[in-house]
Amino acid sequence: MDLIIWRHAEARDAAEGEDDLTRPLTPRGEKQAQRMAEWLNRFLPESTRILASPALRTKQTAEALGRKFRTVEALAPGAGVPQLLAAARWPDSREPVLLVGHQPTLGQLAAYLMAGTMPEQPWTVRKGAVWWLRHRQREGVAEVVLVSVRTPEKL
Repeated sequence: MDLIIWRHAEARDAAEGEDDLTRPLTPRGEKQAQRMAEWLNRFLPESTRILASPALRTKQTAEALGRKFRTVEALAPGAGVPQLLAAARWPDSREPVLLVGHQPTLGQLAAYLMAGTMPEQPWTVRKGAVWWLRHRQREGVAEVVLVSVRTPEKL
C-alpha cells in the first residue's frame, strides 16, 4: 500500500478571534500547492483515494490536484496518528491513499511508520511538502519504505 502525506501549503496567520479552520492559503501557498499538485499528478494513480482535513487551507491544497477528494474529520488539526491510520485503512487499503493534513500529526505519522514507535519529538513536514511511503512484505516481514520526499521549492 502506498500512503502519501501532504502538508497543506503556506496559509495566512489567524487573526485574533478567527477560527483556525477558516485560514486560507497565501498567494505563495497557492503557488506551492499548484507546483506540488503538478508533480503528484504525474505519479499518482487514478485510483488514489484522496482525503483532506476540513480546514480551508487543506481543502485549497487538495483542490490544486483537480481531482475528487473527501474531507474527513479524522484529519482535522489536533487529530492523532491512530485516527489518520484508520482513515487511510493502513496498511490494508487496496488503493494508494493521499492524506492532506497538518503538522505535527503528519510528522508524527511519518516517524511512527518509519521508526515503528511514536517519537518524543515529531518529525517536521514542511509546508506544502509530500512524503511518499510504501508498505510491503518481503520474505514474510512487513516493512515501510520511504519512496520520496518532495518540497515545492525543490520542484
